Amino acid sequence: MTTFERLSQMMSLLDVTRLQQPDSEENMHRWLLPIAESGFRPAAICLYSEYLPLVANYPALVSSNVAVATVVNFPTGQQSADQVCLDIAAALSSGANEIDCVLPYQELMAGRIGGVKSFLLDVRQACGTALLKVIIESGELITCQQVAKATELVIDSGADFVKSSTGKVPVGLTDEAAEVMLTVIAGADRPVGFKASGGVRTIEHGLAIMQQFERITGRQAQPQTMRLGASTLFQELCNRLQSKT
Repeated sequence: MTTFERLSQMMSLLDVTRLQQPDSEENMHRWLLPIAESGFRPAAICLYSEYLPLVANYPALVSSNVAVATVVNFPTGQQSADQVCLDIAAALSSGANEIDCVLPYQELMAGRIGGVKSFLLDVRQACGTALLKVIIESGELITCQQVAKATELVIDSGADFVKSSTGKVPVGLTDEAAEVMLTVIAGADRPVGFKASGGVRTIEHGLAIMQQFERITGRQAQPQTMRLGASTLFQELCNRLQSKT
């Protein structure tokens, strides 16, 4: 695969995200417009639920099937399952077709596994046919065993993707955590996607994670199997692809 092809592949995996507080509709339009006008299409755009209706103003994104994602139970993972399910229903009615939900990782660390299982099953049901990515917040989990257990619980709940981090804690995705998550995913009895997020800030790092994914899972990195939460790379990738390098 040529460098251009590999960079094009990376672009197709990007979840381009804006999750800033406070924010405004004006700022959101300033963010959406360059994405729509770039000529390049990431896998998804991710924004807070109150701004979901704004995406309809950009037919270039809608018509090219760029997924529209939002976050729930974000970023602390401490809301009740009932509230999270209500938030999911509201997001889906506002145009989201992908949900990124934070696992109640403090409950997992406290050993309350039954509550985590129940939460994840409720969230899966609330999402219906929408794609569900569950954020395990790997940088907050203390041991590799906890990372593995969180990944297993997400897979067992029926989620579509296991995602590493919110990007809102000091430690994002580490190579060690990615190795553990991907090993568990590779051993699952059904296809499960992997989303690398939290600290992926260079094209070289993104390429390395893609290679790690393909080496461990034996699958090609495609939007259906892998995502990169690396929004800062979008413009750099646009520039590199426009220059054909």
